[in-house]
Amino acid sequence: MAKMVRTQVSFDEALYERAKQVAEQQGISLSELCRRGVAELIARAASDEPWMAFAGLVQGQPGDSSSVDQVVYGRERLYATSDC
Repeated sequence: MAKMVRTQVSFDEALYERAKQVAEQQGISLSELCRRGVAELIARAASDEPWMAFAGLVQGQPGDSSSVDQVVYGRERLYATSDC
């Protein structure tokens, strides 16, 4: 386990109570809930590959990528590719 650094954070009462509820529902401490939240926000922060913030947000189906030209550009695929 990495060395932990102690810090202090202030929440308004409603956020604090809701955070305690969520932590309890997930079976983790409030500190762990905060660590996970901060880690998630940092992972989404600006990077050299900003599109990665969207990775894993939606579930697709096999073959979805075959219609990307239609969805993105409103046209059929301009060239044929072999299926893998």
